[in-house]
Amino acid sequence: MPGTVLLIAASPTGKARMVDAASVLPVLAAVPPAILSGTETANVVELADPLEPQAVLTRLRAAAAAPGPLTVFVTGQLHLDRKQRLPHLALARTTPATVRYTGLPWHWIREELRLRPAGATTLVLDLHAEHEVWEQLHTVPFDCGRNNAVHGRIAPPPARREVAAPSYMKAVATVLRSGYRPAMAELHRQVLARLGAELAADILFSTHTPDSGDPHDAISAAVREGRYAEADELAARWEQAASRAHGPASEDALHWSEVRADLAMFAGDAVRSCRTWLTVAGARLGAGQPADAPAVEAAVDRAHHQWGAIKDTARARELGTALAELRLRVPGRREGALDHVQQHLRQLQTS
Repeated sequence: MPGTVLLIAASPTGKARMVDAASVLPVLAAVPPAILSGTETANVVELADPLEPQAVLTRLRAAAAAPGPLTVFVTGQLHLDRKQRLPHLALARTTPATVRYTGLPWHWIREELRLRPAGATTLVLDLHAEHEVWEQLHTVPFDCGRNNAVHGRIAPPPARREVAAPSYMKAVATVLRSGYRPAMAELHRQVLARLGAELAADILFSTHTPDSGDPHDAISAAVREGRYAEADELAARWEQAASRAHGPASEDALHWSEVRADLAMFAGDAVRSCRTWLTVAGARLGAGQPADAPAVEAAVDRAHHQWGAIKDTARARELGTALAELRLRVPGRREGALDHVQQHLRQLQTS
């Protein structure tokens, strides 16, 4: 089965730039796709200094939906947004004051990859952290998702007015250009041997995915084979068990509700997916989570996305009213999201 490779190299223009991320792309591009992926054939998607978070999300979502192994190479720099103190990958237009709206929230990457089976996704990271992120990383673990293998490093911020080089990723590319792809853990060790003391202050990653037996694996397999009803039935059993054990508003139960919302999307049932995401968002708000919490915003954004795919006018009107009420509380990060709902709802009501 062919693999998929996503190359993301992003850093701001101007004074906010800490690393020359895009300089690694010519070196990576010289590596044959099959070597980058570790499969016989591979599709490669390259994002060089992207401008818009939504554009990166679209490419990431498409890569996550592809069958077969996925390898995501990420080179760039991390900043905290001033409101929620969450790490973001800085993009070309990112400044310290606009991180929340111009950077890519790191949890978007984790969310898009969460339904992929264990062992199917590898992240290779060469990141530099802005001062506040660097301090936070020593108390808050950097979460890349439980099903993903992660290899690489996060480096401290460079000296003032200095632009660092993505030396870890360039070393990865140099090893791979030999035409041989060792196991990722071995590749990581070879890079460490090449760079030596240069990485002494860095936070290093070389983690493996958990073994089989995870229900997500069985669900992912059923989705790949088009057995959507079976996948939903399995997720529903886990949702009910979590609800009985921890309560319907518990994080475990809501996780399985979110899985079922995604499964409805895969099955082409936009009505059920939208309704489930609206329910999840309402449950999170009802449990006291703030309107700008990442999980709340993600639920409302996904409900909004699925609502736009509903063909039945009556159902779209019904769910659009609920979505508009929710958007008043959760405007999200996309400018004009509430206006879009209200305008489309008016069109539906006159049709």
